[in-house]
Amino acid sequence: MSEPNPYADDAYKWGPPQQPANPPTVADGQGYGYPAGGPPAYGYPQPLPESAAQQGPGYGYPGPEQQPTMGANFPVPQQGYGGGPMLSIGDIAVMNDSVVTPSGTMPLKGAVWTATDMSRTEEKIPTVAIVLAIIFALLCLVGLLFLLMKEKKTTGFVQVTVTSGGRHHSTMIPARDVNTFPMVMAQVNTARSMSV
Repeated sequence: MSEPNPYADDAYKWGPPQQPANPPTVADGQGYGYPAGGPPAYGYPQPLPESAAQQGPGYGYPGPEQQPTMGANFPVPQQGYGGGPMLSIGDIAVMNDSVVTPSGTMPLKGAVWTATDMSRTEEKIPTVAIVLAIIFALLCLVGLLFLLMKEKKTTGFVQVTVTSGGRHHSTMIPARDVNTFPMVMAQVNTARSMSV
């Protein structure tokens, strides 16, 4: 421990013997990544070769001679208000003039909408209240007040069905709380008013 750093002389002492390194030579006006006397090389945009001098559409875009034509089997997209759905209920999307479902597209005019509440709400005393009532029962029956605590839990689904144009589709929306069915009914009533 007489020397503060035994490797302070910066001499390489481990491994096979090494040749002394020479610093790279740099020409005047040349920087990292740029060759001397020319445009930037690797990693920079290159000029187009003579064979590619003609201009064309960008990558991924077909030229005017390669545009697809609308055939009899190619569906023509409907033009609506921005092309997006006006209303969405589960996996049912209501467009400007149609109802789009996974089972197919139906006409919006004359569609019949049905909503069924298949949810239930349970009210019970939580486990924490029972434990606290037992612990505090020794203090002048104050612990019995914990039994007044109630917990509401809603489970189940709301089923929405649409029928139109000889097609039928049904979707199930999970009921998260007691307000789920009124919210879905408001959406169904909006869809009914659009179907008239």
